[in-house]
Amino acid sequence: MTGYTESLTDPSYSGQILVFTYPLIGNYGLEPVERWESEKIHATGVVTSEASKEFADWLASQHVPLMTGVDTRALTKYLRSRGTMAGIMSLKPKALSFKLQASRIPFVSIAKPIIYNEQFKKTIILVDCGMKMNILRSLMKLPFQIKRVPRDYDYSQEDFAGVVLSNGPGDPADYIETIAILKKALKKNKPIMGICLGSQIMALAAGAKTYKLKFGHRGHNQPVQEDAGRCYITSQNHGYAVDEKTLPKDWYVNFRNLNDNSVEGVAHKTKPFFSVQFHPEASPGPTATRFLFENFKLLISNFK
Repeated sequence: MTGYTESLTDPSYSGQILVFTYPLIGNYGLEPVERWESEKIHATGVVTSEASKEFADWLASQHVPLMTGVDTRALTKYLRSRGTMAGIMSLKPKALSFKLQASRIPFVSIAKPIIYNEQFKKTIILVDCGMKMNILRSLMKLPFQIKRVPRDYDYSQEDFAGVVLSNGPGDPADYIETIAILKKALKKNKPIMGICLGSQIMALAAGAKTYKLKFGHRGHNQPVQEDAGRCYITSQNHGYAVDEKTLPKDWYVNFRNLNDNSVEGVAHKTKPFFSVQFHPEASPGPTATRFLFENFKLLISNFK
């Protein structure tokens, strides 16, 4: 019903066709550019039952194909019974006979480092793997300088107070350089926070493994439970998860998905490292877990 502008501009959706289950998309217009999650639409295609003219025109202006007149609730039930599937959108029926090849989703990042909040002394390294802008907006509310860096930028020898690993598209195991750099950063024992893909990268750097989920977790109504017992409804978009059995014994699961019991975050038992598979910055979705940014601030403030 809501959040279509934010979802479509989320770089994590690169290479994906989005099926919107709610019958009418575009009914409340488009969010202003400053509230987008990136500078453009990243989804490869869109399927809806009905779309407003403004919404359809927006997709057309960015050369994103739109299919309407589809019973998207029936399509969703079909997908939910078979798992994540490859797909083609084409005006030529013959295209559907082509053998589908699973293609690797391209990396999405910035070309060179960018500095924000220059008035502050302590610096947070923000590793951009396809970052949603609301992560940056959330971090800019904290009293720290932010150095946003490309996914393969080696920051491990720089003077930083903490590191945040962003969301992004694709298979976390493909982020070889990002994982290698993080392994070096972990040795410094400084506060590190991972979000979505960043959670999987943190687990891989710690020595764990990831696997592909049959369905993935999409949308902004995913229930998770904290290890302390409290439950939250969260915004999510990922197709991979951390294999709990492979976690080193000095790490633990700090959040768990209540639908399928999969790992929704990991943390170190003694060091200031933690991550979450969901989106505490929301946009779209519930904002009940925004306190995690404050927790990260406290880790940095209390670090000695």
